[in-house]
Amino acid sequence: MKLPKLNFPEYSFSVSQSDGKAEIFDIARKKYVALTPEEWVRQHVVHYLHHTLEYPIELIQVEGSITFNKMPKRCDIIIYNASMKPLLLVECKKPEVQLQQKTFDQAMIYNMVLNVPYILITNGLQNACFSYDKTAGQVVFHNGIPDWDTLQKKG
Repeated sequence: MKLPKLNFPEYSFSVSQSDGKAEIFDIARKKYVALTPEEWVRQHVVHYLHHTLEYPIELIQVEGSITFNKMPKRCDIIIYNASMKPLLLVECKKPEVQLQQKTFDQAMIYNMVLNVPYILITNGLQNACFSYDKTAGQVVFHNGIPDWDTLQKKG
């Protein structure tokens, strides 16, 4: 599988083969997982948040479960503070999937449960980081992804 270069720094990933299929080590889940195009994006985001923006790895949850309208849902990445309050929701798509209204809507639905101060949607090539201002009833887009210190201040 040829994986594209993404708009994140290059990191050293541990990749192996199992039953003829590529796997990548997830530093948050502490296990090897199937290396799909979406997982390639997800692992870049996890490494970026941890290694570059200094998010504590123990506060990064990958494929976190939530319930919306009695239906189980899975969030790609949820970042918590030390009190386990969610601060950032990340929705990842594979690189060939354009970030569209559907992706934005999916993240906003998840946020109805999580109520995080920041949301990031990414396909590894494009990133959109935003907040929802409930008082004003509007979305506020941010330049870049907040570092750990900035994120904690919003929590």
